[in-house]
Amino acid sequence: MVKDLEAQAVIEQPVIETDRFVLRAPRRSDVGLLNMYASDKRVARNSRSLPHPMPPGATEAFVNRALKPEATEKVWILDGSDHGLSEVLGVISLKPLDRDQSEVAFWVAPSFWGTGLARAALRALVEANPTGAKTMFAEIFQDNQASARVVTAAGFEYIGDAETYSVSRGAHVPTWTYLRKL
Repeated sequence: MVKDLEAQAVIEQPVIETDRFVLRAPRRSDVGLLNMYASDKRVARNSRSLPHPMPPGATEAFVNRALKPEATEKVWILDGSDHGLSEVLGVISLKPLDRDQSEVAFWVAPSFWGTGLARAALRALVEANPTGAKTMFAEIFQDNQASARVVTAAGFEYIGDAETYSVSRGAHVPTWTYLRKL
């Protein structure tokens, strides 16, 4: 059953190539590395949805949800294995919204912070535009200036302040909202 889900995800979700890694659908074999990186408090702290500590089975459930054919949010793994890097470098996703819009979210493993991977992944996803969005949004915590630099470097423009709930912080966190017209 799981292999069938992986095969279906590969068929429905394009692989997006960059010079340093590929963006591909998640695999069951990614669970160990995903869990290790997502369990890092620094990663969870910059995410709306990652809990900290990571409960048992949460990463497996994430991969299983991402592999379901009916999943609306599309998830890609940054896979550097063909370029001498780790098989899992991070995650980037697109969540379709109404009126041909999508929301992008991403994280990179802390050992790869400052290497330009997030910037390259976001640029590649914007260029590929696999959901056919006319507009992409990104919501960045105001205390995460590195991610704000990533989205602005990819052509996203600041449109305002908001706040959202962070599971790992257990609180509402001020955010900056960015928009990119395609």
